[in-house]
Amino acid sequence: MAQADRGRIEARLAELGVTLPQPALPIANYVPAVISGGLLFVSGQVPMRSGKIAYTGKLGDGVGVDGGQQAAQLCFINVLAQAHAALGSLDRVVRVVRLGGFIAAVPDFTQHAQVMNGASDMAVAVFDEAGRHARTTIGVSSLPGDAAVEVEAVFEIA
Repeated sequence: MAQADRGRIEARLAELGVTLPQPALPIANYVPAVISGGLLFVSGQVPMRSGKIAYTGKLGDGVGVDGGQQAAQLCFINVLAQAHAALGSLDRVVRVVRLGGFIAAVPDFTQHAQVMNGASDMAVAVFDEAGRHARTTIGVSSLPGDAAVEVEAVFEIA
């Protein structure tokens, strides 16, 4: 597909070397995304690649900040895959409103915000100023499938 045939955001992803994966199916009783009014809520996404969780374990115990940032970036790419499936085109995204990050970490780990920057930096790289968002980052004792990071999102949509 020629770049002119794609949407603006899909073209930007291609410039960044990002190919959206097939959206993951829910693993429990929930839906991957919900549209309510002018907002799209995307359920938490773990760092899946080729059907497997690519980053497992805990930050501060085998997973470093760099690996955590890469995991958060991959989570955001998976969030975008869910958003694309729900919207048909990422050009419908007006702005990234909020990201929520869950970082599996040992109790004395304190660099949660730096880990979550992997997702936040990707949001700004993809959406430019419209990618700047409010954010919550929480350290947790564990995540589904032993994922190191999970990211959820709220988008304003047209």
